[in-house]
Amino acid sequence: MSKLSTATKRLLLGRPFRSDTLGHTLLPKRIALPVFASDALSSVAYAPEEIFLVLSVAGMSAFVFAPWIGVMVAIVLAVVVASYRQNVHAYPSGGGDYEVATTNLGPTAGLTVGSALMVDYVLTVAVSISSAAANIGSAVPFVAQHKVLFAIIAIAILTAVNLRGLREAGTAFAIPTYAFMFGVLVMLIWGLTRIFVLEEDLQAESAGFALTAEQSNLTAIAFAFLLARAFSSGCAALTGVEAISNGVPAFRKPKSRNAATTLLMLGGIAITLFLGMIVLAEKIGVVIAEDPATQLQGAPEGYHQKTLIAQLAETVFDDFPLGFYLVTIVTALILVLAANTAFNGFPVLASVLAQDRYLPRQLHTRGDRLAFSNGILFLSGVAIVFVWVFDAEVTHLIQLYIVGVFVSFTLSQTGMIRHWTRHLATETDPIQRRRMVRSRVVNTIGLVMTATVLVIVLVTKFVAGAWIAVLTMIAIFGLMKAIRRHYDSVAAELENTEWDGVLPSRTHSIVLVSKMHHPTMRALAYARATRPDTLEAVTVNVDDADTRQLVRQWESSDITVPLKVVESPYREITRPVLEYVKRVRRDSPRDVVTVFIPEYVVGHWWEQVLHNQSALRLKSRLLFQPGVMVTSVPWQLHSSADVRKERIDAAPGAVRRGLDDQEEQR
Repeated sequence: MSKLSTATKRLLLGRPFRSDTLGHTLLPKRIALPVFASDALSSVAYAPEEIFLVLSVAGMSAFVFAPWIGVMVAIVLAVVVASYRQNVHAYPSGGGDYEVATTNLGPTAGLTVGSALMVDYVLTVAVSISSAAANIGSAVPFVAQHKVLFAIIAIAILTAVNLRGLREAGTAFAIPTYAFMFGVLVMLIWGLTRIFVLEEDLQAESAGFALTAEQSNLTAIAFAFLLARAFSSGCAALTGVEAISNGVPAFRKPKSRNAATTLLMLGGIAITLFLGMIVLAEKIGVVIAEDPATQLQGAPEGYHQKTLIAQLAETVFDDFPLGFYLVTIVTALILVLAANTAFNGFPVLASVLAQDRYLPRQLHTRGDRLAFSNGILFLSGVAIVFVWVFDAEVTHLIQLYIVGVFVSFTLSQTGMIRHWTRHLATETDPIQRRRMVRSRVVNTIGLVMTATVLVIVLVTKFVAGAWIAVLTMIAIFGLMKAIRRHYDSVAAELENTEWDGVLPSRTHSIVLVSKMHHPTMRALAYARATRPDTLEAVTVNVDDADTRQLVRQWESSDITVPLKVVESPYREITRPVLEYVKRVRRDSPRDVVTVFIPEYVVGHWWEQVLHNQSALRLKSRLLFQPGVMVTSVPWQLHSSADVRKERIDAAPGAVRRGLDDQEEQR
């Protein structure tokens, strides 16, 4: 079983990497762009659609505001990109918003950012994968009918790819991401060329449908609220920008400059695609309804509403059907791969938080392939839960989305303003001062923008589902504070407690005996080798006949160690042993009691179920007793030989030769 699991692990993940090969996993800009920016780039597949969906509540007439809302979102995106270019230069260590907030605003602000980003990374995976299912479902009805299953399988595959390591994941994701950028750009250029240059009358399949407003008599305040909600949904296009600042350590040197350049490329491409889709959708008359069954009038029987990008591709490539399928496929691929932004950002952030003792230490270490395996597995597990609970519906998940990212945006920009102010107080070089003043102005504009958007998002989305994200952030914040308190208390207990340096006066060794067999003999021999002051064997009487037979065998043997029988009226083993050890400790409080427990070493998982259960219970209870040491004395069964041989074969040459020598001696 162990050999099979090892072979399966190697097949899925590949051979392990040495720690000194970490530098070879660093990314050039051409690979870093698809790895870290796929989330923000892919958001053009659903962010424009969300704007139209929200506006559909007020009917077709509200669609005229879509381009203006798109421009506002694009302005915010440009400002945020410019702001984060300052961040990566000032803080290239990879902590991103968490490090900026912690350093400049204190641990509480940093922890707020950390909890917000963790929630947002999980939702990035859930939203991106669910949107991929919806886009593929536009071309493949089977996927539309089994979106949850598709999403779970996609997350599992994405997890396996990321566990193989960053460079391999980046290379695997580069081609689909660039294919998406090229495919959508060609679609936009050809579509707008046909409209404005060739003067063709392009009409989407939904252009002839009538749209019934869910709320036709909106007051001015209600309509303004609707526009604000559409804007907040469109701001999903900004998610993923922060991932580059968290992933600066993964870039090749010069890290900061390469990360800043990648951010600039991301901003330019995302804004172009985002605005281009909104303009093209308006020109060809795309009609998107929040509730197609009740709002769309004139649609054929059994009509299935396609996604916005699918309708654009179908219309633009009406004389080239292959183009429609290519755009649909690459859109679905990048939406699946967009989750990779979270798979790279979340584990790094979790590692930083674990290093600061806010998360379990297991999240800080890298796995066989130099990836943060535990963080990747945790992220995928929670994302699958969200997909399952919300039935892989983008419209439902989007209500929880982007709250966390704008919390981190706002606190990060506040921290950067404080950072530049602090440095300006000591900087005397005029050139550096001008650069710092310029950077502070950029971050100030970013703060105003992101804080305004955060307020709009909270007001317009809170009742619709954002409260779940806020509640989750609060819960994670409290949990991380509790973890930090625990680690701090343990550290204080271990470091500050004074040890009197007094050695135990005597050692009292107890060998637990169940039968007269080889494991018992080995445990007795090992106990003698430790030269204790007192050595005795102890057995628990759970069956009179077996106990009498053991005593007869013991007395007829040449063993000089006394055997004591502990009675157990209720046929228990653990409690009588514990009470006996406690009595020994009470009689001699300064003695150290060492309990030797013979154990079988087995080669199969099912054998472990059949053996050693009493030993495990005893060890788990004895470890809580002060002044008691527990020693396991192994006895290797034949089934363990294959496991040992496998480990010898897998060991490096020098180690393998040493193990072979030990095997021959045995």
